[in-house]
Amino acid sequence: MSKEWILNHAMNRFQFNYKRNVGAVSEEIRKCSPLSVKDWEYYYFKNVKPKEHLEDLGRRLFIKITEVIDSEIESITEKDCIDYVLNLVINRTYDGYQTEIRTIYGVLQQVLGVPIVAASDEWDRKYNVDFFIEINNNFIGLQIKPVNNTAQISQIYKEREIQHQTHKDFFKKFGGRVFYIFSQKVSDKKVIQNKEVIDEIKSEILRLRNTSK
Repeated sequence: MSKEWILNHAMNRFQFNYKRNVGAVSEEIRKCSPLSVKDWEYYYFKNVKPKEHLEDLGRRLFIKITEVIDSEIESITEKDCIDYVLNLVINRTYDGYQTEIRTIYGVLQQVLGVPIVAASDEWDRKYNVDFFIEINNNFIGLQIKPVNNTAQISQIYKEREIQHQTHKDFFKKFGGRVFYIFSQKVSDKKVIQNKEVIDEIKSEILRLRNTSK
């Protein structure tokens, strides 16, 4: 386990890199427009937080790592690791598969009235799409994201920015947009969390049908 990974994990987990702790650094550095790291350092310590504040954060980070994380690591047993791997590969994979089946084939196919097909591994890797809809030799891409809370949605939107170029490439090559579908478990059922996407997909289907006429 690398030192950098531990430090980064702890900083994020205990929110030491949040605005309330270190200030709005992205905004502040734009205000500063530094020509060197020394310029930024001087500005930060003078206008955002004093050096002593960051040193105190570092001490608090050390306590969290040595007292909290270390005790958690020591409590992990071999059985915990075996159970985790089995659950991750078997149970969670199956649950994700069921999510896709129930959401995509059970709901979308019925509502949209068009066949929905699983994408190839190549399309998955190259364009970040899980399923597609073919409309007159054009293709609409679908990406399914199981979510349990709003924090996950925030993370997915960050991923969306990263995948934006691949989805643009998909549109350029196949003519149709790529849509995100958030699948959420409510009681024993899988439901589409962002229901507005259904009308968006319908509009895209209609656009492709009219374009090809």
